[in-house]
Amino acid sequence: MIPLKIICCIKCLGGIPYPSLIATILLYAGVALFCGCGHEALSGTVTILQNYFEVVRGPVDSLDVFTMIDIIKYVIYGIASAFFVYGILLMVEGFFTSGAIKDLYGDFKITTCGRCVSAWFIMLTYIFMLAWLGVTAFTSLPVFMYFNIWTICQNTTILEGATLCLDPRQYGIVPIGEGKTVCAGSEKFYKMCESNELDMTFHLFICALAGAGAAVIAMIHYLMVLSANWAYVKDACRMQKYEDIKSKEEQELHDIHSTRSKERLNAYT
Repeated sequence: MIPLKIICCIKCLGGIPYPSLIATILLYAGVALFCGCGHEALSGTVTILQNYFEVVRGPVDSLDVFTMIDIIKYVIYGIASAFFVYGILLMVEGFFTSGAIKDLYGDFKITTCGRCVSAWFIMLTYIFMLAWLGVTAFTSLPVFMYFNIWTICQNTTILEGATLCLDPRQYGIVPIGEGKTVCAGSEKFYKMCESNELDMTFHLFICALAGAGAAVIAMIHYLMVLSANWAYVKDACRMQKYEDIKSKEEQELHDIHSTRSKERLNAYT
């Protein structure tokens, strides 16, 4: 005979919503990759701007590139906290929806509130998917910028004597009136190209972009899971109503048959 503990473990494993679990793991991995690598890449950007382009932090009340980087870091903290909670909520919703589907005619009944909650999660997840698409597009901008810088550094080693310059004004990092150009042939240019900060920051932004893409895939996965659960629950509700109506009609037919039988018996006696 199979031990009782093994039966309980099999029953518990059967109640786990594996599609929601996979989507949650993918979401946590993507958000962690985006937030961690993005935060460190922004710190590396500050170091590069200060050490090699001599960009100075402005007054406290001014909105310069360093203030914007600080704001983006705080946004990253908020994203990490919010999606940690949201992943837990979606996982709990997956457990309840799976329980509702598997125990349709048991003690667990599907309510109108449960269907509204599922619909609300579908709408919210769709909005978050669009938001992560925007985050992915925004994260591709620093990857493109650092790829250009990396390409210029590579070309100076191949094309000797070429006059190649890096101007942060092209990317809107510093005001137009400030000239912070670093050209090939200068000591700062070669130090920057050979430094670990440039290579590490470039690869960290690539990892952050990959994390944002993983979060988009997780949101799409969640949408498929939630939509499938919504369809199952909707069909289950219809079946539930059909069974209730059928049971009621059978009870009415039984009552009519019993009444007629009693009437015939009384007429005979």
